[in-house]
Amino acid sequence: MNLKRILLTLLVIVSHKGVAQLNAINDTIVLSRPQAEALFLEKNISIISEKLNIDIADAQVIQAKLWPNPTLTIGEINLWNNATAEKLPPLWGNFGTTSQVTAELEQLVQTAGKRKKMIAMEKVSVDLAKEYFKTFLRNLKIEFRGNLTELQYNQAQEAIYKKQLSSMQTLLKAYGNQVKQGNVGKGEYIRLKATELQFLKEIADLQKDNNALQKELKVLMNLPPTNYIKLTDDGFVPDNKNIDNINLGNLMTSAVENRPDMKVLKLGNDYNDNKYKYEKAMRTPDVTLGVSYDRGASLMHDFVGLGFSLDLPFFNRNQGNIKAAKLAINQGKLLAEEKTISIQSEVLQSYENLLVTKKLYDSVEADYEGDLDKLLEAYRKNFLQKNTSMLEYLDFVNAYLDNKTILLNSKMDLNKNLEELRYISGQEIN
Repeated sequence: MNLKRILLTLLVIVSHKGVAQLNAINDTIVLSRPQAEALFLEKNISIISEKLNIDIADAQVIQAKLWPNPTLTIGEINLWNNATAEKLPPLWGNFGTTSQVTAELEQLVQTAGKRKKMIAMEKVSVDLAKEYFKTFLRNLKIEFRGNLTELQYNQAQEAIYKKQLSSMQTLLKAYGNQVKQGNVGKGEYIRLKATELQFLKEIADLQKDNNALQKELKVLMNLPPTNYIKLTDDGFVPDNKNIDNINLGNLMTSAVENRPDMKVLKLGNDYNDNKYKYEKAMRTPDVTLGVSYDRGASLMHDFVGLGFSLDLPFFNRNQGNIKAAKLAINQGKLLAEEKTISIQSEVLQSYENLLVTKKLYDSVEADYEGDLDKLLEAYRKNFLQKNTSMLEYLDFVNAYLDNKTILLNSKMDLNKNLEELRYISGQEIN
């Protein structure tokens, strides 16, 4: 009796544990597209990490503003003396009458405005870091939004197949009873069963795709692995009015002016200009000023002297670096011209692709999808009343699913093409 109670208790514990684990795994969160993107922008670890590059560039500007440290040199300290040592005034008390020491303090002074030119270069680097961040965010955004669109498509497709599966299983139950009663041949039942298996296979494939999308989105939004993301249908189909109002000429101009990768190229040219000025300034040698003190090794017991040092630019006047900087400026101008043509061509191609997709989407009448659902229900009723053959019914079911898939694909393609145009133009269309 005690053993039975123990086994029963263990069974209850295991059951509760299993239910708890299942509930943890199915911790569903329902999000709209704006809510999902807000989470992505706030919590994505890569975005937070990439932003630190701007702070790193700011720190380099601070470093460029600092003066070089002075150099202190102390030497020629004698720790002993011999019979040839001369007597000197003591340093303090009776100590130091035979001690010798030299000290020198030097300060590097940069000439020709090198420090200011270096600061200017580092400030451009800060702007570059900001544009690199925008480029990174832009690339991550289109990946994230594409995943959202695919998840919405996946959810809609799965709902369609599950609805047909439920309908098919109802038919199978009815046909199973008819087969047992000998009113229907087993061949028709097997044909329906094969269709059910086909639906189950499609749903299983969609669920695998769903799992992959769930993984990607949870990483991008920094959500716990046990969460299950459910997206609302809002935003799956873009607003056609905003697409109709797109001005291609303005879009091309805006893309050339505002795209982060184009700004990076322009800032690279600014950096090259500043670098050319800096390299030209390097022709002028820097000066090192110094003050020295010498005790016991000169004509005076305590000698203080001033001095300076500089390189004599007889051989190296930084000719190679100046030439390289000049060539980099010319190269940057050519790359900017090429990039401008490339961006304009990309915008035109993306815009034309959007129009093609929109034309296909607009070709579907507003009430076509509803009529398709009604027609399927009519076919189902006629089939149950034996006014329609099984072959005709199943052919229409397959045609229905194909049409539903085409409609879903047209919506998804419209969404993705609009996102691509946003990405290529470097701005939000709507």
